[in-house]
Amino acid sequence: MVAYSFAPQFAEPIVARIKRQTVRGNRKRHARPGEPLQLYTGMRTKHCRKLLDRDPICLDVRDIVIDFAPRNPKLIMSIEIEGVRLDDDQIEDFAIADGFGSALADGFARRRMGEFWLKNHVFAPFKGVVIRWEDR
Repeated sequence: MVAYSFAPQFAEPIVARIKRQTVRGNRKRHARPGEPLQLYTGMRTKHCRKLLDRDPICLDVRDIVIDFAPRNPKLIMSIEIEGVRLDDDQIEDFAIADGFGSALADGFARRRMGEFWLKNHVFAPFKGVVIRWEDR
C-alpha cells in the first residue's frame, strides 16, 4: 500500500470523488495498478487526516510531461501522457480532473493548474507520472 499527501485545497475534491488522480515526480516506488492507496492531507503534521475511509484502488500509473508557455509561465503549454500530446480541450479536462475545476466550468482550470504548479515546482518541463484511482 502506498500513501499520498495532498495540499489542503484538494481534500474536498477528493472526498467528493471529483479529484481521482494525482501528478507526482518520479520516485523509487509509486502505487501499482490494483493496489490500494491511502490518501491524506497534512501528512507528517499534527493536522494529518485520512481523506477516504475506504482506500481507493490504483487504476494506472502513466508517464507524463508537462511544459509551460515560454512567454507566460502561468499557463500550461502542453501535456503529454505516455508520449501522446493532449489537445487544448483535453488539457482543460485534465486540469479539472486534477482538482482545478470549478462549479462554473469557467474554462480556467488549465490556468489555475499552471499557477499552482509553478508556485510549487521548478519552472521547467516536468517529467513524472499521473496516478489514477477508483473507489472500491
